[in-house]
Amino acid sequence: MTVDERTTLDAPTRQRGVWGLIQRRPLTSYFVLANLLSWLAWTPYILSRNGLGVWDYTFPSVLGTSQLFGMLPGAYLGPITSALIVTAIASGRAGLREWGRRLWKWRVNWRWYALAILGVPATLVVLGLSFSGGNAQAPSLLVLTALVPGLLLQLLTTGIAEEPGWRDFAVPRLQARYGALAGAFILGPLWALWHFPLFLTEWGGWPHADWTRPLTFTVFCMAFSIIMTWVFNRTGQSLPVAMLLHVSVNNFISIAWSDIFPTLGAEMTQLALMIGSTIIAMVLLATTRGRLGYRPESGD
Repeated sequence: MTVDERTTLDAPTRQRGVWGLIQRRPLTSYFVLANLLSWLAWTPYILSRNGLGVWDYTFPSVLGTSQLFGMLPGAYLGPITSALIVTAIASGRAGLREWGRRLWKWRVNWRWYALAILGVPATLVVLGLSFSGGNAQAPSLLVLTALVPGLLLQLLTTGIAEEPGWRDFAVPRLQARYGALAGAFILGPLWALWHFPLFLTEWGGWPHADWTRPLTFTVFCMAFSIIMTWVFNRTGQSLPVAMLLHVSVNNFISIAWSDIFPTLGAEMTQLALMIGSTIIAMVLLATTRGRLGYRPESGD
């Protein structure tokens, strides 16, 4: 079998109707499907006592949080499942192989792993010291011992659920069409939008959260999307490093932040993340001249 014949067999057959629409508009289809699947799955969580309280039921707490049963199923049904479905329909076996290649690209320079695993906590400590006026305390031994297991758990939950969709599926297509900077700006608000229903649950601090939190979270997602795009491109589109970068932030904030900076509440924490990520994003935009490590000639 020749290469041309193999490529022809791998290419999806052009369809009509919904399948044809997905083939013609894979990005739009992905974002719509990711939101639809996650939001439907999150509806019981939002209506339960963990959210609006319409439904007289409380999701069980595991490791001190109801998110594993309330939020995680919808997260798995959203970005990663939508990326798999749309890739299979729009790009066929060839597209699935390329999607999977980035998913398993572990072999990159060790410095990128150091940045994700060690650099993120160090940066967050500096950020916390700045916003707390130096009012910090040493983390407890329990917190220190929980960081590594927490990172692995976050990798298998948040990392796997989200990043095969946002970075592995969406970023290559967005930057191939609009460029890296415009693609990151497009993805950021859409990434934030996917989370919005969760602001009506414990995840978003309901009912005590300040109304500004979704706004600061959106700006954070836009800035962090720029950072994630730069790391994704500079590592040769390695999804594992991008996943580690994402979950390293989540892990430190959820486990160590309040223990080290007890005076910084949820609103101030979100504000610190927004400002810190915005400063880093601006530095990256200046140093890369907006290219964010993207090289169109290398393909998407």
